Amino acid sequence: MLSYRQYGITMIEVLVTIVILAFGLLGIAVFQSKAQVGSIESYQRAQAVILLDDMTARLQGNPLNSNAYLVNEIGTGDTQPSDCSTVAAGAARDLCDWSNALKGAAETDTGNTKVGAMIGARGCITQIQAANPAAGVCTPGVYQVAVTWQGLHTTQAPSLTCGQNKFGDEKYRRLIAAQVMIPLLDCQ
Repeated sequence: MLSYRQYGITMIEVLVTIVILAFGLLGIAVFQSKAQVGSIESYQRAQAVILLDDMTARLQGNPLNSNAYLVNEIGTGDTQPSDCSTVAAGAARDLCDWSNALKGAAETDTGNTKVGAMIGARGCITQIQAANPAAGVCTPGVYQVAVTWQGLHTTQAPSLTCGQNKFGDEKYRRLIAAQVMIPLLDCQ
């Protein structure tokens, strides 16, 4: 009786194991990169909410001059000064401060590059309804404050126009907005 020995079976098993392990590690790397993008998107949205809340509070805090806050687009690419201490107090200074916050002035890197906000952040304040203090009408003013920025992956394009066509493909544009009602306290 002849006995035949098999050679190389262990080597094939090791190679198959290495291939399976390589695919597993590749999957983990892809997951890690997607998690990183999600983390950045989440951070940007949190920053946008803070900046939106800041401006809505400023607008509500100056109800007699609410029309002075109307701005088509402020933030990245505007002409607001980087030092707002020379700007007159009130709506003008609030808009200057908001512009600098949208540009990321709250945080800088070692080269003094502003990194404290979203990518390409912009803000818009529009009037939805004008106040009407006429007797018996008493309609409050309604304003919309919006913050827009560039996301890292495509989603559905926002329907509001703030920052429209500023980020290339509209599916990269992110936007959050809030409506602010300015009541007429002396109205009868």
